[in-house]
Amino acid sequence: MAVPADPIIEEEEEVEDGGPSHHPSAPSHEFFDLSTTVDPSYIISLIRKLLPSDSASRSTFSEVVSENPNRGEEEEGDAPSVSVSNDENVKSSRNKLENMDVDVSAEFSRGECEGTDVSVGESAWEEYGCVLWDLAASKTHAELMMETKYLLGVTLQVDNLVLEVLLGNLLVCKSARVTEISIGIIGNLACHEVPMKHIISTKGLMEIIIDKLFLDDPQCLYETCRLLAAGLQSGECITWSEALQSEHVLCQILWIAENTLNHQLLEKIIGLILVILESQQKVMDALLPPMMKLGLANILISLLTFEISKLTSERIPERYSILDLILRAIEALSVLDDHSQEICSSTELFQLICDLVKFPDKVEVGNCCVTAAVLIANMLSDVPDHASRISQDLNLLGGLLDIFPFASDDVEARNALWNVIARILVRIREPEMSLSRVHHYVSVLVTKLDLIEDELLNQQVESGDEQHNLCSPGSAANARNASLGMIISILNNWTAEEENAKNNRNAEVPVSETDVKRLLDCCHKFFNYN
Repeated sequence: MAVPADPIIEEEEEVEDGGPSHHPSAPSHEFFDLSTTVDPSYIISLIRKLLPSDSASRSTFSEVVSENPNRGEEEEGDAPSVSVSNDENVKSSRNKLENMDVDVSAEFSRGECEGTDVSVGESAWEEYGCVLWDLAASKTHAELMMETKYLLGVTLQVDNLVLEVLLGNLLVCKSARVTEISIGIIGNLACHEVPMKHIISTKGLMEIIIDKLFLDDPQCLYETCRLLAAGLQSGECITWSEALQSEHVLCQILWIAENTLNHQLLEKIIGLILVILESQQKVMDALLPPMMKLGLANILISLLTFEISKLTSERIPERYSILDLILRAIEALSVLDDHSQEICSSTELFQLICDLVKFPDKVEVGNCCVTAAVLIANMLSDVPDHASRISQDLNLLGGLLDIFPFASDDVEARNALWNVIARILVRIREPEMSLSRVHHYVSVLVTKLDLIEDELLNQQVESGDEQHNLCSPGSAANARNASLGMIISILNNWTAEEENAKNNRNAEVPVSETDVKRLLDCCHKFFNYN
């Protein structure tokens, strides 16, 4: 975290430079029993610097905060569009805040405040706001901010200074940059339990935060989504879900996901949807049914289609995380009893994820492929007829085996892989297979010999079974054993036709008899004949 300048020296410099000095120092009796390397009076001074300075603005601010916290929400939609600036001083200030939980790579939208002047110029306001933003990431500093109750120089008494100041700025200031920073500070505060309780108890604050979903500035929307996700992951998630359950609000969330061209905002909005899908039951009961009626499943499939097309054509690393989040959201839907059918019955989705599993270069999208394999297993469990579409797909079989190294620390994912492999192999009718077809199966299996062997050895180490019995009762073990049994049968069939197999020595993909024997021995070693 960036180390702030000495507050005493800083304030002296402000007075000498003719800067704002109308806010007095913190009162001597304002004592904070918190362990911190930052002087509490410095945090108080930062908060004060975000206050309106002229009497007219202070009057407006005081009236809005103390008398009518909700005033200004209807006028927010009339805010003028803001210009985009690449001001180097702004970038430099932002880059210093290494621990700030915000995207620092995007351009910053800046505009003029209408109806109020901040206590310092907007550039200085931004600098002080960003320092406060950074400090709010620390639990100690965040809780200290919650104890500041003295607002000197303004005829207003409040219970919590920082939240009232930020609320006031959100209500009366139309600068996109000020809005972004204000929501960003609240977003960091929301990551801590005590500040979160203050946030939900500050009258009008939750409502205006949700109202910011209807802005057209990507950075403001990014921070709003981050804050809402923090709220839904907190102990106050029920309160946040109740505030979000309006169809108007949920429709806007889905509209942003479907229409934004900003990949950072898309990642954050899909992350918010995933948080909803992984929340406790009461949150899902409140938000998920209306979202499904509004087309959530179709939107996720449409987004997946676009991201996979980008993967196969352009391979943009910045988009891999978006692909992962979309897959995780779809996978979460696929296991919800009341909503899984809409996902699992989609042949379009099934084809998409099979194509992803067959993607040849899995190094950069390994996690995505693991999730895709789990999703295939879920869909096959709900709609077994999907298996008939993949029973002859040797590229898919090879792709599934390729995923094992990426799932080495995920037992559930490895079990899902064996489940899908078993569903493919058990549909093979060996008596009806030509020698050429058997050869192709053996070729794929032998090519993945090391992967199969490593996976079986990993299972043995994890189980700690000295007898190599990996097939204790259970569907996962049964799927693995069924797969091994079919592999053994295919290899034996190939070996029995050894003379015919030798006639294929000039085939495009020759098969090594040594490798076949090694794979056969490995499968025999771990197969449970009982």
